[in-house]
Amino acid sequence: MKWKKFTLTTTTEAVDLISSMFDDIGIEGIEIEDNIPLTEKETKGMFIDILPELPPDEGVARVSFYLDDDDQVEEMLRKVEEGLDELSAYTDLGERTITASETEDKDWINNWKQYFKPFTVDDILIKPTWETIPEEHKDKLLIQIDPGTAFGTGMHETTQLCIRQLRKYVNEESLVLDVGTGSGILGITALKLGAKEVWGTDLDENAITAVGENLVSNAISEEKFHVRQGNIIDDKTTQDWAGYEKYDIVVANILADVIIMLVDEIPVHLKKGGYFITSGIINMKEEAVKAAFARRSDLEVVEITYQGEWVSVTARKR
Repeated sequence: MKWKKFTLTTTTEAVDLISSMFDDIGIEGIEIEDNIPLTEKETKGMFIDILPELPPDEGVARVSFYLDDDDQVEEMLRKVEEGLDELSAYTDLGERTITASETEDKDWINNWKQYFKPFTVDDILIKPTWETIPEEHKDKLLIQIDPGTAFGTGMHETTQLCIRQLRKYVNEESLVLDVGTGSGILGITALKLGAKEVWGTDLDENAITAVGENLVSNAISEEKFHVRQGNIIDDKTTQDWAGYEKYDIVVANILADVIIMLVDEIPVHLKKGGYFITSGIINMKEEAVKAAFARRSDLEVVEITYQGEWVSVTARKR
């Protein structure tokens, strides 16, 4: 079966009204394309390090939706045209053309799995549960991670940088805090490397489920990895839950702007002599991150490592 894709070319100012109209007539899952630059507030909220270079905004937007054979295409298109007729009395719809194309009926939820293959970080093998262990890697430390649709696979350079730092500093007595835990890959790696216990926080509620599932895949007890949805930067309940002067290691693989904010929070959670391992830092933000660490008299940068265009900064609490 083929899906029919319909793309409406209109004005950016009409997009919100059109979206509401589509929802009213039963169209879900629309795509919106425009060249409106993100505001400073939006950029900060999304913690974007690198903004896309967009063409000039000419006030044009494209709103796409998909229909299958069971959706009674002609009837739905008639409702769309009627809705646009009504909206035209209130706003400029611009070109207001609808073009049609076809796309394959793919399994979008699971199709990404074909791209997640086993990979190694030195002597550690990371793989999804649906892949077998390659013969040449049977002697490596095995970590099984299924990121689902919400989190990364761990193949990114920044994750690998953090894993290498965990390998250096984790021991059997380590208590670890994983900030922005996501799928739990770094916390699970710490436990596999011998850490005593891990606490993880994340803004996304899906992290709770993802961590739980990945603990099962690695035969690790939930009593070893505690996870909570919350923002440790400004949520007092999350800060209290994590505890103070408690951790031998805090690891955060997020983005430079978040790391800079964490530099002022994490020291109170670290034991004296504990390590703060960070990455998610694009090289153009390295100096800003180093400057944030330099402002803290209680943190000493002990190591900076690189992979590709990404940076990891590790500091020790004095």
